[in-house]
Amino acid sequence: MSVEIAPEETAHAEGALADVWVTVVWNDPVNLMSYVTYVFRSYFGYPQAKAEKLMMQVHEEGRSAVSTGNREQMEVDVQAMHSFGLWATLQRADD
Repeated sequence: MSVEIAPEETAHAEGALADVWVTVVWNDPVNLMSYVTYVFRSYFGYPQAKAEKLMMQVHEEGRSAVSTGNREQMEVDVQAMHSFGLWATLQRADD
C-alpha cells in the first residue's frame, strides 16, 4: 500500500523545515569559560557535559549554535544570552 502526499503538503513541510533558526553564541574576551558553561546549564538546562562541549566550541571555534527552533523562540534565547552578558545572534539554520 502506497501513500500519496499532496503537493501542497510537501510544500508546507519544506517551508516548515526552512523556518528553522539557531541561536549562535560568539566568543568574547570578557566572560570566563566556567561562566559560559553555567549560563548554558542554567538557561537551557543542558547537562554539564553538553554545556562544556558547547562552551569549548565557542572558545576554540569562535562560535557555537546553542539552540534551534522557530524564529520567535530564538529571539527569546538571544535576548536571554544578552541578559547574561554573552554575545549572541540568530540566523537561519541553513545559513
